[in-house]
Amino acid sequence: MPQPSHASETLPTMIPRPDLDPRTFHEHAGHSESETIHADRRRGRGAGLNMSGRFERESREALDDGWGSLEELPPFQTDVQEERARTIITRNASPDISFDRSINPYRGCEHGCIYCFARPSHAFLGLSPGLDFEAKLFAKPNAAEVLERELARPGYQPRTIAIGTNTDPYQPIERSYGLMREILEVLDRYNHPVAIVTKSALIERDADILGRMAERNLAKVALSITTLDRKLCRAMEPRASAPHKRLAALKTLAEAGVPASVMIAPVIPALTDSELESILEAAAEHGADGAAFILLRLPREVSELFRDWLVRERPRQYRHVMNLIRSMRDGKDYDAKWGERMRGTGPYAEQIARRFQLATKRLGLNGRRRKLDCDQFVAPQKGGVQLALF
Repeated sequence: MPQPSHASETLPTMIPRPDLDPRTFHEHAGHSESETIHADRRRGRGAGLNMSGRFERESREALDDGWGSLEELPPFQTDVQEERARTIITRNASPDISFDRSINPYRGCEHGCIYCFARPSHAFLGLSPGLDFEAKLFAKPNAAEVLERELARPGYQPRTIAIGTNTDPYQPIERSYGLMREILEVLDRYNHPVAIVTKSALIERDADILGRMAERNLAKVALSITTLDRKLCRAMEPRASAPHKRLAALKTLAEAGVPASVMIAPVIPALTDSELESILEAAAEHGADGAAFILLRLPREVSELFRDWLVRERPRQYRHVMNLIRSMRDGKDYDAKWGERMRGTGPYAEQIARRFQLATKRLGLNGRRRKLDCDQFVAPQKGGVQLALF
């Protein structure tokens, strides 16, 4: 069972508490001082808050009675729990994305990207979209076994499976669990196409499998790069691979024959948008043959978490960044309209899109769209044994 969320540590703002750092409190960021976790406890993490999940009816408060009885709490440690998956292929019918199915071998993501649109999903587990999302993780050790069973179901129709949509499959715990490699072995065995997005150089480990699949037009990969500024990257994506490591992974995959592209996701106005062309140029130099971008998305709790991060890390840019975001989101922090949520609207959004278009054309990126082959798929027999082919 999931452990109780650290969101229970919140308390009214009028009660002093040594665990909370008053220097990080800014009223205009939209949260109370009581929700802020002291910097010593969240070192190496992206989020500075750990608010209760939106579905929780109760919360607990830590209260100092004046006798010094409130113990200092330990730093947030990564806690991984295993869960046996009943199903592994997730379906969607979103009209503005290119895939209808995906796999997430983990829940939560230790990369800790402050802007991650998947953070609100942790609330369904009774945990916080804040620090819990990057510290309390769930692994599905039977993912490959369940995948093979689902591919064997009568009537299964193959289409490209996307991996890296709600959690990064190559986050640090993949080094010990190896779930992604097991999944790729199943997909390779039955000639099933896969498209991967990651911020981790760990994907180089699987260049052998991906290279074999790419020879049969069954695999493609996108490395997500938001900035080339290592200091900004460390603050914004604390446990993801450094930018130069991701570029090196692009080169490794390209040399292995894997179609590799760069995903600039998200583009953050007045913070990273000035790097759009330089990221594309660096990616092209390292073998990328395609590119895409997504404008910053701030659904539900992500808005509060990102605004708190801005106040801590880029206070002088806070107003400028948020004003530009709202100018592209109909005056709101986020607008979830189909077709607009990825790109935004208005002059500034149009300018970013135009710059991207001109740069990719100049660099020869996106010369042709690659559609993976679904016709080679051979379904596993019952029990997971494939018939020999003659």
